[in-house]
Amino acid sequence: MPDSRVRRVEPRDVTRVVELAHQLAAHEEAAHECHLTADALRTALFGPEPALFGHVAEVGGEVVGFALWFLNFSTWRGTHGIYLEDLFVAQDRRGEGLGRALLAALAELCVERGYARLEWSVLNWLEPTIAFYRSLGAVPMDEWTVFRLTGSPLAALGSADPVGAGKSGTEAPLPTGSG
Repeated sequence: MPDSRVRRVEPRDVTRVVELAHQLAAHEEAAHECHLTADALRTALFGPEPALFGHVAEVGGEVVGFALWFLNFSTWRGTHGIYLEDLFVAQDRRGEGLGRALLAALAELCVERGYARLEWSVLNWLEPTIAFYRSLGAVPMDEWTVFRLTGSPLAALGSADPVGAGKSGTEAPLPTGSG
């Protein structure tokens, strides 16, 4: 049964979701890496071709948590899944079942639409979070390593003349962030 505290994100929620996203970045010790603005999030969620979707947890008329997600695709299963980009509940509202309710809403979407999976990444040192996910039956994909291409290496590879990007396989390690 759906939790009445969880609903799809609406344009009126954007500013609060951005505030919470910045709190998430601080919680993950990466506040300096979070550059999300209300305009950017509004465009991503509600622009002409949205590719980002979201849910919020609301208590007493205040948005206190969010889940931002997008579709991925399993070529092996031949169907979509949901990739949860970020899930966050304000510190003072944790322990009320809101994180579980947000994940349950996404799982319900997967079931309704016939999606094969719901997946996400979590920092290895967030042990209480990992324990929470395991309590729901989620399992780590330990045999996989996440790679990310960003900044100037991304620009070089994506340009008409990538200037040897990736040719030797001995380039310096790329900086990565959590967001």
